[in-house]
Amino acid sequence: MPQATWSAKRERQFKHIKDGLIKSGRKPSLATEIAARTVNKERAQHGESKEASNTSLQDMPAGRRGGLHSHSGPVGRTFAQLYQEARKKNIRGRSGMRKAELEQAVDKGRHSK
Repeated sequence: MPQATWSAKRERQFKHIKDGLIKSGRKPSLATEIAARTVNKERAQHGESKEASNTSLQDMPAGRRGGLHSHSGPVGRTFAQLYQEARKKNIRGRSGMRKAELEQAVDKGRHSK
């Protein structure tokens, strides 16, 4: 979806984002859309486009946002995954626990006797 008004840098950026998304398992059509939106937003934030929405201008740039989230590791297990682990370990009171409590109980390996 490269545009005629995109610079060579933006073309490389588009390809890099798209390839990364496809490699991580996204459908090519969705990867193309996300990459194009990201590049267009970056263009708007750097004054390279004629028109820009207020949300594009006020939002944090993708590079900064990605930098803040990098090296934070995987997001972690879902509530359902934690609940199933607690069930397998026969942890008492699991039905009334919140996600953080389940995580703590499962990681401690608390067993019912």
